[in-house]
Amino acid sequence: MSTYQWLIALHVTSAFLLVGSGFCAGVLNLLAVRRAEQPSVVATLFGLVRVFIVPLGIGSIGTLVFGLWLVHEAPFDYGYGQFWIWAAVILWAIAGWAGSVGGKRDEQTRQLALRLAADGDAPSQELAARVRDRKSLALSYGAGLVLVLILVLMIWKPGN
Repeated sequence: MSTYQWLIALHVTSAFLLVGSGFCAGVLNLLAVRRAEQPSVVATLFGLVRVFIVPLGIGSIGTLVFGLWLVHEAPFDYGYGQFWIWAAVILWAIAGWAGSVGGKRDEQTRQLALRLAADGDAPSQELAARVRDRKSLALSYGAGLVLVLILVLMIWKPGN
């Protein structure tokens, strides 16, 4: 196999890690929204989201590193001056920022859920409001939508 073929394989594998981990975290987040009044359930679901942080990080860094390396090695018309490449890099940064900020807010909510679960696990309107916080949801799901937009750019390659 050529270097280019290895890079394609590593880039696509990284993309699967990134998108798959983000999807799993999103499903767990959605389940938490549905059970927002139960502290122990919210704590468990948000705790499970943490399982996907490492593969999401590996996929995120891998897509960028192997993607830019691919541009350098590409035997085709690809180049660093192409719109779709820079648009994808900018969107990658936006998705990372939004996911990180949303994740930090969710971690604070998980900590509240853990405290409430330890104090009797009674339903909590405060917890429900934090789990359903529009800003946190917009950041987390917005990051996912940006990843879908990146996939569209990678497949479509406008201007190429």
